[in-house]
Amino acid sequence: MENEEFSRAILGMMGTLYRVAATQLRQRADREDAVQECLRKAWEHRHRLRDERYLQTWVIRILLNECHTMQRRMARTLPAEDVSPTQPQQEGRLKAALLQLEERYRTPILLHHIEGYSVAETASILRVPQSTVKTWLSRGRRALKEILNEEVLEE
Repeated sequence: MENEEFSRAILGMMGTLYRVAATQLRQRADREDAVQECLRKAWEHRHRLRDERYLQTWVIRILLNECHTMQRRMARTLPAEDVSPTQPQQEGRLKAALLQLEERYRTPILLHHIEGYSVAETASILRVPQSTVKTWLSRGRRALKEILNEEVLEE
C-alpha cells in the first residue's frame, strides 16, 4: 500500500477511531492521545499489513490495544466526563448509559450498532468467536435497557 493511499484510508476512518476510543476512555485528552498513538504505530508498521482489505480492522485493533494499555497505566481510576451541554438530552443519556456498561459489552455495541460492522467483522476486530459477540451484544442491550429504565424511573 502506497503512503498516500494509506493516509487517505486513515483519514476516512478518523470518526470511527474517535468513537471507538470514546467507548474505552472517558477523558477527551486520553482519547485523543490513544488515537494519535494508534496512528503512529499504524504508520510505523504499515508494511506488516498483509491484506489491505483488513486495514480498518487492523487499525481498530491497534487502537483497542492502546486504550487497554492506557487503562492499565491509569489503574482504571478515570473520572467520569461531563456530558456536553450542546448534546441533545437523549443522546447524552445514551452516551452516559453506554459508559456505565462493562467494556466487553460496550465495545461490541459500538462496533455493531453504531459503526455498522457485522457480527463477523466485530468478532474479527475483537478476536473472539462470533457466538461470543452475539452473547455480549445481547447482554449489553439488556444492561442498557435496565440502565435507561432506571434513569426514567428516577426522574
